[in-house]
Amino acid sequence: MTDTIYALATPPGVGGVAVIRVSGGKAFEGLRELGLQNEITPRHAVFVSFKDPVSRETLDKGLALPFRSPASFTGEDVVEYHLHGSPAVIKKFLETLSRFKGHRLAEPGEFTRRAFENGKLDLTEAEAVADLVHAQTELQRQQALNQLEGGLSVLYRGWSQRIKKGLAYLEAAIDFADEDLPDGFDLPVRENYKQIISEIDEHLSDNNKGERLRDGIHVAIIGAPNAGKSTLLNAFAKREVAIVSDIEGTTRDILEAHLDISGYPVILSDTAGLRPSMLGKSDQDKIESEGIRRAIERAQSADVVILLFDGDKDIAKQQDTLSLIDERSILVLNKIDKASARTEGGYIKISAASGDGLSKLSDALAERLVTLYGNRVAPSLTRQRHRNALQTTREHLLRSVMGAQADLTAEDARMAMRELGRITGRIDVEDLLDVIFSDFCIGK
Repeated sequence: MTDTIYALATPPGVGGVAVIRVSGGKAFEGLRELGLQNEITPRHAVFVSFKDPVSRETLDKGLALPFRSPASFTGEDVVEYHLHGSPAVIKKFLETLSRFKGHRLAEPGEFTRRAFENGKLDLTEAEAVADLVHAQTELQRQQALNQLEGGLSVLYRGWSQRIKKGLAYLEAAIDFADEDLPDGFDLPVRENYKQIISEIDEHLSDNNKGERLRDGIHVAIIGAPNAGKSTLLNAFAKREVAIVSDIEGTTRDILEAHLDISGYPVILSDTAGLRPSMLGKSDQDKIESEGIRRAIERAQSADVVILLFDGDKDIAKQQDTLSLIDERSILVLNKIDKASARTEGGYIKISAASGDGLSKLSDALAERLVTLYGNRVAPSLTRQRHRNALQTTREHLLRSVMGAQADLTAEDARMAMRELGRITGRIDVEDLLDVIFSDFCIGK
């Protein structure tokens, strides 16, 4: 952290404005070398004709916005350079910074990592920065902001403080073991720990809402060959994702489109048509067989399954699709524009080719997502590491509640606090940092 780091903070390419961020002990020194003559006033933008300190060549004319430590994002001296968004300007400016003593290009996530290490953010808030940068739907944005504003941190710190308060009583029982402590001295502590266990259980049993909002909800389109699965995928995506053909078995592998359905991030999958009874032993059939195996596997693992029936054929004869009906299924009858389309009830009737009924299907899918994951964003688990740590916390608390020996009960309470501290990054997480921040973009 002795180096001064720099990076482009806006997307590469042509734009009206490009922002280059510099953080570290030599950030202000670099600003003066680039041409600032006036006194540095933190949080006040100043217009500067930036020059190469060696050749005195003008690099660009733009704004410099300085922040003095510790009142900055990273907790260090920071300067943001607002330049014209030209690739040539950016390249020349970065090359000039690279020649400054003590300056180097930032690694992915290094600005946010420094904010964490300088106490500006805890680890859940740092992770929320990455989630907010990558948010593509409204609910993803709300969830990331809730976490960035400390929604998870407040919850976990509250549990940790309650455990710590109880631990003080348990430690007292150890320190004054020779004293005649009243019966049930530690009963309030155990009751409090039971309540925390109950709250953790409720937090864990959220149907993986946080992870689904962050990573995407899997919706699979399953049906017989030529039922219109690829056409439906293209209609939802509003582009040609899949090849559409009258030839059965055109789709062999799983094709995906990422959609925004009423704020929910949905990964919609097109799969191979189900017709295992028609498969033989030729190489071509073996390829289709693998596609069907993957289709069934995706149907089993998906959060929601759209079972697509061919309305131009007898539904009773589409047994391979009928056999997959369960509580995750949305039943859809396609090709209602065909004269022979059936009129069975209980099905959402659409024409993927013409678009008729697609709004009803979209509404039904949105309604199902609300049922599964709710429509309010509360503090939710967003990563598997949070879930693992909370499960371990629960185990330690349960042993603490059930324990008979005061010293073992206290030790389990301490271990529970330690696991909560690993989530927020306050205890023993050095081994996690390289993994977490390597997923960030450079400049963040």
